[in-house]
Amino acid sequence: MTTESKMKVKKWPVIGVVLALVWLFVKGATLSPQSILGTFLVGLVVGLFVAYATRNIYAEAVALGPVVRSTPAAVRYLLHFLRELLTANVDVAYRVLSPSLPIDPDVVAIPLRVQTDAAITTIANSITLTPGTLTMDYDEETNTLFVHAITGKQNIHSIIEPVRAWENLALVIFDEEADPEDPAPELPTINVNESGNERKHEQSTESEPETETKSKSKEQREGRLSVDRGVEDGE
Repeated sequence: MTTESKMKVKKWPVIGVVLALVWLFVKGATLSPQSILGTFLVGLVVGLFVAYATRNIYAEAVALGPVVRSTPAAVRYLLHFLRELLTANVDVAYRVLSPSLPIDPDVVAIPLRVQTDAAITTIANSITLTPGTLTMDYDEETNTLFVHAITGKQNIHSIIEPVRAWENLALVIFDEEADPEDPAPELPTINVNESGNERKHEQSTESEPETETKSKSKEQREGRLSVDRGVEDGE
């Protein structure tokens, strides 16, 4: 038996445990050891049954090496997400209840380093689950998420920093080719000056016919006045 085969276990028990943990969060057990343990055991029994019944639709075994290596990063991802979830709830509540209503929404484009569908989906869902932000779209060509944020115009860095932290951990969790130490892609920028010049140019172009019409009208009026004066002099 090779070392690789020793490091593999059947997949359905692992899925059963994962389903039990998901049930623990969905059920919302009270913060007591008896309640948490009871809810987990119920989820474990049901989860193992469901995982065993559907074991033929996924791979029979799973390699433990990558799972063990990614577990610390997954735990950190969960803790970081919970922290952002808590702070975002407080921030949104403050902005909604504030008399000045300090809300300035905007859409922020965030290019990513992760490439796999699972990593992109995890980050996109984390953004959507966090109050105040919503993943609107994903551009596959540029690997960019478009995020609507209620404070997008006020402080864009407060929107991007949590996403970068999640992405650094997702690179490890999903065994991506990129490294967390790799520099993040630059944010797309819009040259406001060039846009302003173009708009000014369009405005000046559109105003030319109006100016020309006014000049012609003035010349016609002056011509009529000259004719009238000539007639009066002749009389």
